[in-house]
Amino acid sequence: MLVDLSIKDFLAETASNTPVPGGGSISALNGAIATALTEMVANLTIGKKKYADYEGQMKTIATEAATIRERLIGYIDEDSDAYNRVFSAFKLPKETEEEQAARSAAIQEATKEAALVPMRVAEEVGSVMETIIYVAHKGNQNAVTDACVAMMAARTCVLGALLNVRINLSSIKDEEFVRRLAEQADHLEAEAIRIEQKLLEWVKKQL
Repeated sequence: MLVDLSIKDFLAETASNTPVPGGGSISALNGAIATALTEMVANLTIGKKKYADYEGQMKTIATEAATIRERLIGYIDEDSDAYNRVFSAFKLPKETEEEQAARSAAIQEATKEAALVPMRVAEEVGSVMETIIYVAHKGNQNAVTDACVAMMAARTCVLGALLNVRINLSSIKDEEFVRRLAEQADHLEAEAIRIEQKLLEWVKKQL
């Protein structure tokens, strides 16, 4: 599994001449990094008298961020697995009409899943971005720039994952499926950009 590799080996695998891990897995990794940093800022706040009023919320954030982080780690491999299923579908036999129909259906089904996996990643991380603003505002101010890095990693995750959604949508024939995911992608992208900008504009005034 990709997630069991060392950082050096994972990067070497990414740099190799194989298509996985690719942008989808790297987007999920960015999301996991974003949630890890969010969790870190919360943990650096817990137990500090200066931030006692926010301790309960920070404990909740740390717990929730850890749960989301674990799911995102799983998506690193799941995204690569989804790509491999599409690749395998294209290799199915196509000599007869029946084989062609079965192959086409398999490609469409695998491509839908390849779009849904990065959409789940974008949704997961998009749901954390307002929380990152909260830990930046209310958490340990010695770690405010760590919260900003979390936000930038989150935005990279969301936008990168949505690129993978859209490239798969371009090959899907189910018009309603494409319409629904395209609208969702547009909304998630706009929100990610808006929320990141809100935090970065605020932090510039603090530093």
